[in-house]
Amino acid sequence: MENAIVKTSYQFPGQKALYEGKVRDVYNINDDYLVMIVSDRISAFDVVLPKGIPYKGQVLNQIAAKFLDATADIVPNWKLATPDPMVTVGHFCEPFKVEMVIRGYLTGHAWREYKSGKRSLCGVPMPDGMVENQRFAEPMITPTTKADQGHDEDISREEIIASGLVSEADYLQLEEYTRALFARGTEMAEEMGLILVDTKYEFGKKDGKIYLIDEIHTPDSSRYFYKEGYQERLDKGEQQRQLSKEFVRQWLIENGFQGKEGQSIPEMDAAFVTSVSERYIELYEKITGEAFEKASAADVQARIEKNVVSYLNNL
Repeated sequence: MENAIVKTSYQFPGQKALYEGKVRDVYNINDDYLVMIVSDRISAFDVVLPKGIPYKGQVLNQIAAKFLDATADIVPNWKLATPDPMVTVGHFCEPFKVEMVIRGYLTGHAWREYKSGKRSLCGVPMPDGMVENQRFAEPMITPTTKADQGHDEDISREEIIASGLVSEADYLQLEEYTRALFARGTEMAEEMGLILVDTKYEFGKKDGKIYLIDEIHTPDSSRYFYKEGYQERLDKGEQQRQLSKEFVRQWLIENGFQGKEGQSIPEMDAAFVTSVSERYIELYEKITGEAFEKASAADVQARIEKNVVSYLNNL
């Protein structure tokens, strides 16, 4: 598709390694800095789908930059600069091997588990009698292991500490940061007429100090409902209007794909790809209150390289 960047292969000054994630290409610069290029790849059910989504990388990168800046008073974060609309450069940190998922509402994965009869998630109890998309009395933290490939797995606080994945002191700090970040994100969403439903945060360490890393409060890492009409739809048992990647998951489920063995990814036609791009742009404008300005589509690969090299040479 036009404008969609699904692969990069640069050689930046001081480059030591390249890590290709599901969506991000992360370049290690001398173990001092990371250059994170947010591609237009899209994943669901931990599978990268075959086609890129135009402007998705720009949307994710710019939303994440906004929220990293807006939460820097809560926890230090890795971001130093955004030299290109699709790129963030920041501190190289050693990531914790868990992702901190926090849920304010019973939806998505939590609802699928609940509907199957489970009444606890990651060791956290869920009360009987709840309905889909209902608000929890208190947000619940449901961490997952961070898989390099394949599926992340639910894990409890007790299992994390007992296994030594994270020390008890660090884990308690991660929980504190997670709750504070979610509270700030909730406030900012509410100002824009949205509900921050659930999200995930990743953290790392550098020189013994904990940093917030990667992206935050983007449609890839978070789920948003529209606040207007939320209660009415809940009372009627209707689906919520939402801005998140869940609509992509639902489309895949309806077309027989949930990332399970033997299943084939359905064909992503041009109309579907365009609709996903439009949804990402809609969320950007809704959550930021700003008009989305599409970056120049003329030789995006060369533009990224020029902007990143120029920044690194001036560090």
